[in-house]
Amino acid sequence: MASFDTTRPVAGQSAGKISGFFMNMFSTVAAWNDARITRNSLSKLTARELDDIGLTFGDIDEIATRTSR
Repeated sequence: MASFDTTRPVAGQSAGKISGFFMNMFSTVAAWNDARITRNSLSKLTARELDDIGLTFGDIDEIATRTSR
C-alpha cells in the first residue's frame, strides 16, 4: 500500500511568496504616492508659511521621504 503525505501543500509555499511579493509592491507604491502628495502639498506653501511650521524649501524632500515611526 502506498502512502502520500499531504501535511504541507505544495501550492501554499509559492502562493505565500507571490502574495508577499504583491503586498511588498503595493506597500512600495503606496509609500511613493504618500511622499508625492506630501511633497506637492508642501511645495505649494510660501516661504513664510513654511517658516511658521519650522521648515524651509530644502526640508521638503527629507520630510516627504521620511518613513512613519
